[in-house]
Amino acid sequence: MGEELYGRINELREQIVEMRKTVNETNKRVAAVENKVDGQAAILEALAEKEGIDIDEVLTQVAIEEAESNDDEPLTRNEQAIPDAETDDTSGKSTSE
Repeated sequence: MGEELYGRINELREQIVEMRKTVNETNKRVAAVENKVDGQAAILEALAEKEGIDIDEVLTQVAIEEAESNDDEPLTRNEQAIPDAETDDTSGKSTSE
């Protein structure tokens, strides 16, 4: 029984090591994607400014349309937990404030 338990502990240890590697790799990929998105946002903002488009007005209009289309539909669990791209968490507080 002791050898079986020892073997199981070693197996769990190996799984944890692999999981840590996966988490670290995922964090690196997420950071890279976030950097790309930030760059794309900067480009879009520059293009919008050049074309005389009010970004805040567009985002407000999109938010209103989304809210109106979702009034009759309850949010799924995932929709409730996913933070807005402009917020730091699900509290709705803007990261730019």
